Amino acid sequence: MFTAGPPSHSLLRLPLLQLLLLVVQAVGRGLGRASPAGGPLEDVVIERYHIPRACPREVQMGDFVRYHYNGTFEDGKKFDSSYDRNTLVAIVVGVGRLITGMDRGLMGMCVNERRRLIVPPHLGYGSIGLAGLIPPDATLYFDVVLLDVWNKEDTVQVSTLLRLPHCPRMVQDGDFVRYHYNGTLLDGTSFDTSYGRGGTYDTYVGSGWLIKGMDQGLLGMCPGERRKIIIPPFLAYGEKGYGTVIPPQASLVFHVLLIDVHNPKDTVQLETLELPPGCVRRAGAGDFMRYHYNGSLMDGTLFDSSYSRNHTYNTYIGQGYIIPGMDQGLQGACMGERRRITIPPHLAYGENGTGDKIPGSAVLIFNVHVIDFHNPADVVEIRTLSRPSETCNETTKLGDFVRYHYNCSLLDGTQLFTSGETDAGSHEPLRPHFRGQRHDYGAPQEATLGANKVIEGLDMGLQGMCVGERRQLIVPPHLAHGESGARGVPGSAVLLFEVELVSREDGLPTGYLFVWHEDPPANLFEDMDLNKDGEVPPEEFSTFIKAQVSEGKGRLMPGQDPEKTIGDMFQNQDRNQDGKITVEELKLKSDEDEERVHEEL
Repeated sequence: MFTAGPPSHSLLRLPLLQLLLLVVQAVGRGLGRASPAGGPLEDVVIERYHIPRACPREVQMGDFVRYHYNGTFEDGKKFDSSYDRNTLVAIVVGVGRLITGMDRGLMGMCVNERRRLIVPPHLGYGSIGLAGLIPPDATLYFDVVLLDVWNKEDTVQVSTLLRLPHCPRMVQDGDFVRYHYNGTLLDGTSFDTSYGRGGTYDTYVGSGWLIKGMDQGLLGMCPGERRKIIIPPFLAYGEKGYGTVIPPQASLVFHVLLIDVHNPKDTVQLETLELPPGCVRRAGAGDFMRYHYNGSLMDGTLFDSSYSRNHTYNTYIGQGYIIPGMDQGLQGACMGERRRITIPPHLAYGENGTGDKIPGSAVLIFNVHVIDFHNPADVVEIRTLSRPSETCNETTKLGDFVRYHYNCSLLDGTQLFTSGETDAGSHEPLRPHFRGQRHDYGAPQEATLGANKVIEGLDMGLQGMCVGERRQLIVPPHLAHGESGARGVPGSAVLLFEVELVSREDGLPTGYLFVWHEDPPANLFEDMDLNKDGEVPPEEFSTFIKAQVSEGKGRLMPGQDPEKTIGDMFQNQDRNQDGKITVEELKLKSDEDEERVHEEL
């Protein structure tokens, strides 16, 4: 693109005969003919042997035209030619600066039209002729091609060729624009293009950096819009032209594609596309966010997408880890929200851009879907959905053995797990089910609270519940699967649980497999030795323990197979592993713990 200041260039003084030809857009009509008797011509004879398909404008009196011509006599001898001088004729039509026959012959002509004109002597140089060039009473023959036409009353002509449905903003004075263009003369001769340089033309509008006509022609454009802009010479390079590519007094035609526009005073623009109902928390500086995005330039060119990587972009916001505009644009968002963030270049990658996809001074548009966010200081968020109508005298606590149903999902609704498809406390993913559909539950999950059998946040959320109570738990990743995630669970994911407590049992102290509800029998071994033979085999031991449980005198560790628990208890008491317990071997765990303390002391 050429700048407004033209280089040094002088317009050559043209010979008189160059004023004989004129190029114009015309509908074309014969203005002269021979007399009926075949006598002398009364008017100019016009042959339009090439008429362009499109003729938006015809030459009229007072127009300024630029044209090439060859001038010959009736015998074909050439007396003048603008081609030989390699200089167009540039002149005003119909004001007496041309011979009358040429003035008449150019009327109604179109740009790129070609005409043959026959000019009788009385409309040419008459009975005097032109000394040394044209004899008296000479009929003149001109072959003319019109290349340009304009009028001092002309303004910039703007035609919109394509406009996108969504127009985020229009060009105004003082804006900085990036655009592509093809520049031609009015006859279609190309003089410049931005496409061949591999980059847009970047400049301020209305600040004197451009020719006046381009300043005017860009106003009101939308990003992605295509325009045809026709600029008369006095709003372009005028009488001097520009170098060797733009002649003096040339009308210019630009086909422009606006890539983007911004103003140095612009801030981040936010547009909410979808806001989930019930937004109770908005992201703030210091939060860690997971989000998907599509990033494009203002003309719609996609430069990056998290969806193509099938992975969210995870980062802290408001702490300088991302470009300033995105840091600002993500704050205040809700979980699940979709928003469009438009970032001016001074809050993105500036004048230099980055890589080969984001050019310098580019406005960036991000369509963002916020999956979740949390703060490292977050705790488990608990919301009670329902409680049983009867009085709840006991709630779950650390050490309790609980059975519960649950569904687990991400905050964007992606289903992860449901109860009944893995062992209690497992961190392995389960088959997905639809959250909130009770019939999807299988067998309840089982866990001892505080035994590190489930993720910490779920353990916390299950405490303080009544049997039959339903809760919603929001568990931050540092209380779930952390930055690494688990199979089926993305890293740094916030988890949503819906849980229902089915039952609870008091747990046993750590290391205990069985506890007494009251003091044990004074003669424990004698009561256990059912056949009184001085030893207790596995069968007698099992029969005795089961009897204590059934009579409510004691209880086994909940959540395990009773036979296995009793077997483990027997193995602990059969200290010499001979398959029977003697009175010397039998000891209560409380007694063992007391002995161990004394030994350590």
